[in-house]
Amino acid sequence: MTDRLSARFGECRQNGRAALVTFVTAGDPDHATSLAILKKLPEAGTDIIELGMPFTDPMADGPAVQAAGLRALKGGETLTKTLALARRFRAGEADTPIVLMGYYNPIYVYGVERFLADAKAAGVDGLIVVDLPPEEDEELCLPASRAGLAFIRLATPTTDDKRLPEVLENTAGFVYYVSITGVTGAATPDFSAVASAVTRIKRHTALPVAVGFGVKTPDHAASVARCADAVVVGSSIVEAVRHSLDAQGRAGEDTVAAVACLVRSLAEGVARARKAA
Repeated sequence: MTDRLSARFGECRQNGRAALVTFVTAGDPDHATSLAILKKLPEAGTDIIELGMPFTDPMADGPAVQAAGLRALKGGETLTKTLALARRFRAGEADTPIVLMGYYNPIYVYGVERFLADAKAAGVDGLIVVDLPPEEDEELCLPASRAGLAFIRLATPTTDDKRLPEVLENTAGFVYYVSITGVTGAATPDFSAVASAVTRIKRHTALPVAVGFGVKTPDHAASVARCADAVVVGSSIVEAVRHSLDAQGRAGEDTVAAVACLVRSLAEGVARARKAA
């Protein structure tokens, strides 16, 4: 079910380093530029791509990711176009896993069975749907598993040892640990607390543990990479897109290069953690 994800984590383990997971919003700042960014990510050092599905009410997202979603929606991005984006990326890149991240409402409107079939056909490997708790696994998690898509669950600083087994029960691919209490990009994590949390989660599961929310710089990435199986970076990447836009909010000559440059620096931070270990 998780062939590409398992293979990528296996490669990273063999190389003695954490995986770098990068988040970009589909259709930001426009569909064509978004595809160009996606195509650059593996070359720049991304191991796994999280592709955000734009939504009008992204309750777990901070201002940077919210703004990226609004730019994408204003540019006409839809779930159908996001799946087409994944399919076009996959046509030229067979190995880099793609995880769609977002909220249930657009999937529900699209139709669950149709969405799962189309996502699988597009070469998507997993889903992170932040507003579906374990109590709602019949809604999407279990159908996704039957369709061959990993359903990746979030654990947070408030997920205690009593709750954690329920969170992990049907989780596949990896566990996403939210390193702060709050929305994406809201604060800098306490890295010693993150290390303790990763150790605690690993007592409950053999799945890789990825850490995100608040990881913005190469130094942050290095700190997380010393304790986790994967480092997730999103807000700083969508901010790199924003800062590259012209006064009308359109992509500039340096938009793709700005994202690639940041991702390379983050990958170097992850590699530095391996050398320091």
